[in-house]
Amino acid sequence: MPEKDQIFSSAVKYTGNFSFKDFYQFCYDWITEQIGMADLSEDEYTEKVAGDEKEIQIKWTATKKLTDYFKFELKASFHILKLKKVEIVQDGVKLETNKGQVKLTIKGNLIRDYEGKFESGGRLKFLRGIYEKWVIPTRVDEFEDKVAGGCDELLTQAKAFLDLEGKK
Repeated sequence: MPEKDQIFSSAVKYTGNFSFKDFYQFCYDWITEQIGMADLSEDEYTEKVAGDEKEIQIKWTATKKLTDYFKFELKASFHILKLKKVEIVQDGVKLETNKGQVKLTIKGNLIRDYEGKFESGGRLKFLRGIYEKWVIPTRVDEFEDKVAGGCDELLTQAKAFLDLEGKK
């Protein structure tokens, strides 16, 4: 059975004006293009409407094969509250955008032996422990840093996007 270690877990919250459609696309593009995780799936999308406001819950899982032994897994969870359409005036032009609260939670996992090659016997499990502890400990640290760095950069960029959108 593959071993999954959670390396990163953090969230960003924002309340104000932002384009939900643009934010959704920005996060998707950042994960697939900048981090290079082409294998992204939307595990959940629920929408509740109450009057002119919406509550949206979205969960994504993205993976990226780092080596034949290591895989990077990113889990993103969006929780949007009180989302509604509003009109704002920017440079004398009326624009339609959204207003609400968004919370983006990111978790980054490093999956070891994701194909289960070392799971066929007790001796192989023992060798896996030796391999990780004595042969590749610096590679493990390097991949953990890569997972944490990718997740942290995504949150930083998402926060910057929301701050810029809110100042329109």
